[in-house]
Amino acid sequence: MSMTRDQATQAAALLKAELAKVIVGQTEVIEQTLVAFAAGGHALLEGVPGLAKTLLISTLASATRLSFSRVQFTPDLMPSDITGTEVIREDKTTGAREFVFLPGPIFASVVLADEINRTPPKTQAALLEAMQERQVSAGGQRRPLPAPFFVLATQNPIEQEGTYPLPEAQLDRFLLKIVVGYPGEADELEVIKRTTGSTAAKVQPVLEGETLLALQALVRETPVADGIARYALALVRATRPIKEGGHAEIAPLLQWGAGPRAGQSLVLGAKARATLHGRGFVTLDDIRAVAKPVLRHRLHPSYEAEAQGLSADTIIDRVIGLVKLPASDLEKDPMVAQALTAST
Repeated sequence: MSMTRDQATQAAALLKAELAKVIVGQTEVIEQTLVAFAAGGHALLEGVPGLAKTLLISTLASATRLSFSRVQFTPDLMPSDITGTEVIREDKTTGAREFVFLPGPIFASVVLADEINRTPPKTQAALLEAMQERQVSAGGQRRPLPAPFFVLATQNPIEQEGTYPLPEAQLDRFLLKIVVGYPGEADELEVIKRTTGSTAAKVQPVLEGETLLALQALVRETPVADGIARYALALVRATRPIKEGGHAEIAPLLQWGAGPRAGQSLVLGAKARATLHGRGFVTLDDIRAVAKPVLRHRLHPSYEAEAQGLSADTIIDRVIGLVKLPASDLEKDPMVAQALTAST
């Protein structure tokens, strides 16, 4: 199945319309979540309790005809509780016994990992192979996961007692880290009205799994000018130590910078955003729009930055302000000029 860019825009509009039946406001959060969906990547949603993180994910699953499972992470959760386990089954007719694999909740197209930082590293690590390889090793066999496959995780940033922060290796598997903030006054009033009434919105499935796979293929086919790709790379390299190509004004603010997967995620996320907006090329605005959700979980501010009260987002803003597209790219690549014209 193939998809045109007009169909991609229409699919995004249908999903947004269904989400709007339940989710009030949070326009940027919804767009970033759809970018992860279109890019075929996983997303980590961070925000204080009550901001509809879990509701957003479950509603998105309801708006698609995809299998959905929710895992509530707790300190006593074991890896087999996620991946599945082998049990002995007896044939009542013959009395013969055999091992049978019972799939865990990871065997779904959309997996909600709720409060992922509340379970020990051993269980968190059970997600690593699934997130990266789209498969699970269990019972001596490699078992493929359904396609498409997404892990959408949530975590609470304010209550750290009894939690296990995700290691950097696992954070890097998330395409985006999406920060969910408080709603505006008007939106919060609308939330109160909707949630205290007697009627509940009904979300209709508007997207098939095959359609989503076609959308992901279209995203991959979206061209990116060499100059735009070099700009994305320059943003990533500016976060590294000076000897690795870092920027002198940024290097003291970071303990370590983003790795190669960040550059891949920047370009892929920008391609997804361009496709959802109906464009067949990537602009600088697309790169800048996904820069924070792509980079914020791949940077670690230094003690100097923390002493100045600088967050990862603030440092990313500084990086964007310092890194410029070389003027020579305008002369060498007409696609860059087209992308720049579309950005203005």
